[in-house]
Amino acid sequence: MKKITQKKKLFILLFILFLTGILFLINIFLFRIFLQKQIDDLHPIIPCDSVYLEKSDLIMAIPIYKNISIANYPGWCQEIKGMNKTIGMHGVYHTFNEFEEERDEGYVERGIVEFEKCFGFKPIIFEAPQWELSKENEILLNKMGFKIKKKTNALLHKVYHCSDEGEYGYSLFGVKITNKRVDLF
Repeated sequence: MKKITQKKKLFILLFILFLTGILFLINIFLFRIFLQKQIDDLHPIIPCDSVYLEKSDLIMAIPIYKNISIANYPGWCQEIKGMNKTIGMHGVYHTFNEFEEERDEGYVERGIVEFEKCFGFKPIIFEAPQWELSKENEILLNKMGFKIKKKTNALLHKVYHCSDEGEYGYSLFGVKITNKRVDLF
């Protein structure tokens, strides 16, 4: 019987780890192709390419951006609602790390009210801007009945952003482009 050397054992282990890594990346790639696609940062004053709106199954709207409510744009609200897509709430004001700071129910309610004025229903899906959400705010949002989208959502689902335009497009790998978007998935 032939004895397996330590070197061969190490090679086999590294090969198995390599294959596992490749299979993991293939699965992530396939998840991003076939699972629900999402668009973030939707607000009437933020430019948004209609191609990405059409591709998305889930729309994450900002209720109050730069102190301007989405309810101030009833035609826009009807157009978005008429797309027959799932619509969720993306923060309240969409400020940097907005939900890392402790918030109370009244703060979140301001966003819910403006969202409801616009779309005619209360949101049940919530995503914090930059996916930054403190444990206390997560507890608050769960208590308020929200289904929370977290950072892992962006790993498994293709997430577009309305404000991604100009010299740099949005891509998984941060590829520099000029006046075009990169859509690898």
